[in-house]
Amino acid sequence: MIMKEKLTHSVRSIYDKAFAVEFKGYAAEEVDSFLDDIIKDYKIFDELMITYENEMSLLKQNNAALKSYIIELEAKVKFKEESTPANASDILKRLSRLESLLDISKRSIDE
Repeated sequence: MIMKEKLTHSVRSIYDKAFAVEFKGYAAEEVDSFLDDIIKDYKIFDELMITYENEMSLLKQNNAALKSYIIELEAKVKFKEESTPANASDILKRLSRLESLLDISKRSIDE
């Protein structure tokens, strides 16, 4: 309904518009016919605007749901990465550190 706020005329204002009749004026029936066509166009525009606004609202809801789903998936991926067991090189490094700590503690006991 944002567009309606920006429009100067509505279907009703066009329909209710009265023009002064002058000696060398336009043919009243021709003007009325033209304005009737404009009114039909405005009605179509109104219907289209309602359709597009409803569609936009639906798309915004879908977009929000998809953003939420992406956040959920990113959290799952992060959790999966954090809980994935270490590879062979990480295990060897840890084992080496533990062995060195064990050697140090054995030396301190022997001394």
